[in-house]
Amino acid sequence: MTYPERKEKEKHLLYLIEQKRLCDLEKIANDYGCSVRTIKRMLENLRNEGKTIVYCRKSNKYLLKE
Repeated sequence: MTYPERKEKEKHLLYLIEQKRLCDLEKIANDYGCSVRTIKRMLENLRNEGKTIVYCRKSNKYLLKE
């Protein structure tokens, strides 16, 4: 995966989180053609860029905390 592809996928991950539609990392990993660990690294990258992403156990989704 090239750097521009990765950034585009991170942007899509952020969109899914904003729409409250990111719940299954395995499904996203299969859609992107990568591992679950790579998706977790992308989430960590977004957090390092200043996004406050949290996992809600009650709804089983990743959310942006305001």
